[in-house]
Amino acid sequence: MSAAPLDRWLLPEGIDEIVPPQAAHFESLRRRLVDLFGSWGYELVIPPFIEYLESLHISAGSDLELQTFKLTDQLTGRLMAVRADMTPQVARIDAHHLRREGPVRLCYLGTVLHSRPAGFSRSRSPFQVGAELYGHAGIESDAEVLCLMLATLEAAGAEGVHLDLGHVGIFHALVDKLELGESAEADLFDALQRKAHAEIAALLEVQQVKTADAKRIVGLADLNGGSEVLPQARRLLKGGGPAVLAALGALEALEQVMGMRAPGVALHYDLAELRGYRYHPGLVFAAFVPGHGQEVARGGRYDGIGAAFGRSRPATGFSTDLNTLALLDGGGHTQQAGRIFAPWSDAPELLAVIAELRARGEQVVQGLPNQQEGPREMDCDLELVESDGAWVPRPVS
Repeated sequence: MSAAPLDRWLLPEGIDEIVPPQAAHFESLRRRLVDLFGSWGYELVIPPFIEYLESLHISAGSDLELQTFKLTDQLTGRLMAVRADMTPQVARIDAHHLRREGPVRLCYLGTVLHSRPAGFSRSRSPFQVGAELYGHAGIESDAEVLCLMLATLEAAGAEGVHLDLGHVGIFHALVDKLELGESAEADLFDALQRKAHAEIAALLEVQQVKTADAKRIVGLADLNGGSEVLPQARRLLKGGGPAVLAALGALEALEQVMGMRAPGVALHYDLAELRGYRYHPGLVFAAFVPGHGQEVARGGRYDGIGAAFGRSRPATGFSTDLNTLALLDGGGHTQQAGRIFAPWSDAPELLAVIAELRARGEQVVQGLPNQQEGPREMDCDLELVESDGAWVPRPVS
């Protein structure tokens, strides 16, 4: 049954459109960020909106698969998908198309489509913005990406930003030695995210995990707070193995670097926060601002993501949503730049003045024959009037 005429304006749930003047604000912010990324040496890439399914799901985990819209290619019969995340696409560009040696910096901006609301804005069609740094495995590149993320939020007008840092490698290292089954590990992961101490202990008891190992994993749920967390973690996780100590060392080194590069930014640690558990092998981070319950940007290490394209490389990056950033910058309700109204005429002198004003970046709206609306109705605060044989802008009376 076709939709009733009065219902045709409705959009699917979670699918949004951006109208004036918010659209102009949105585009202005987009350009600002492209210039910002370029000033840091990040080159812009524009991946396709739709690809073969297997190209989009490399190393992505089940969460991304559930978020992906799928369809059949009418030309080949192969299964295709609309991208739900641009990170795998950018990894392919680095690994397959560019194939450069040494560090590669790429950035991207574009719409993604989710099967259900999630992420920063709870939209199903967020406008993903992000940057990736490939080819360097040290904390220096993590610090660069973190600082670029902070610069991105600053460009969007965010204030009071604090960073939430974690390291998925700690949980991986503690759990790998236990040799739990996939189901038991998933249950443990879920309980740890909820910081359900009793449930975590019960799960480990069922699996007959040794007391010392169980104590370390249960203790992860309490390892959250400021810089005091890292020495506490060293004491609690002692004996967890070299990988655990290496992960803590990376966080300590990153704290020192960030203390020099972003001394005014509050750092918070949560070693039980495992966002992107199947996606990230190491450092994970998120940015929060007052008044927003969810993170406004997030990222971490993606090492090895290019292996599916024949070239495994270290990688770190972050992403955010332009809709969310626009809200931080006043919600798109900034006052529109002044506009100039020109009356309808084919007079060469008037057309030349209009062309000159537009070339200088002014917004000129020319009336049309038989138009009843004047400068005020057309949201113009200036109008071109003829004076002594010349067309000059004057305030609208």
